[in-house]
Amino acid sequence: MTAAIEPRLVWPVAATLGEGPAWIGRENALWFVDIKGGRVHRYDPATDERQSFEVGGMPSFLVPAEGGRLLVGSIDGLYLLEDGKLTGPVAKIDMPAHNRTNDATVDPSGRLWVGTMDNEEEALTGAIHVFDAVDLRPVGGDCVITNGPAISADGGTIYHVDTLGRTIYRCDISSGTSLAKGEVFVTIAEKDGHPDGVTLDSEGCLWVGLWGGWQVRRYAPDGTLLAIVAMPCANCTKVAFGGPDLRTGYVTTARKGLSEAELNGQPLAGGLFAFDAPAPGVALPEMRLPA
Repeated sequence: MTAAIEPRLVWPVAATLGEGPAWIGRENALWFVDIKGGRVHRYDPATDERQSFEVGGMPSFLVPAEGGRLLVGSIDGLYLLEDGKLTGPVAKIDMPAHNRTNDATVDPSGRLWVGTMDNEEEALTGAIHVFDAVDLRPVGGDCVITNGPAISADGGTIYHVDTLGRTIYRCDISSGTSLAKGEVFVTIAEKDGHPDGVTLDSEGCLWVGLWGGWQVRRYAPDGTLLAIVAMPCANCTKVAFGGPDLRTGYVTTARKGLSEAELNGQPLAGGLFAFDAPAPGVALPEMRLPA
């Protein structure tokens, strides 16, 4: 039986394209981005403090980096966030001019795995790249819009998403970084929207936001649907787990692509939501930076 989980609004931030939530444990705060709004947001649940930083560009993800730093991907580069501004770049991604960064994660060894996509959402030019603080290179997962990736706690398995293809793939990366040998983990039915960002919890279950699907879903390692978070808005982008016990699920959402009539029917679109998770998440490792 599929469990139903109730969400609650924590910040009506009205993001155009809310994405990339990341719990930064050393701050006990959740950071996330508004890609099309050119903003980075910080939420402190203990105090309810909310901060927004106008950074420009198209910030698409944020991850913790060594030395107490934060790294942000935007357009074709990786930048440090310092005093509310992007500095750098730390590295540039070699890709077509119409591409941009999208989602990303960090594996247990401190490598960054970042997806790219066609900003016009038409050309087959997106891919997953790996940055090990020395080299930044594509490793597969070619599609128009990449999403995820998410990596298992042991670093041996990666899940990545072909959003327009409505497919989540699982690959064994225990012996390298190539995504060539993968398998279909889950395919999302057309009526249920498109799979967006993915996250793994401590039980190895995968959470996915459904763009146009009004839901967040939790899947068992064998692909069985275990739980649904029914959302009050259509475009659900990604889940991150936070709080002192990592038992609070945070969900970013988006207003992008919704008509005035649709926005009138879902006024909370673009907000940040939370729910009580059935299992804790996994802390996001710190990314290694170049020496």
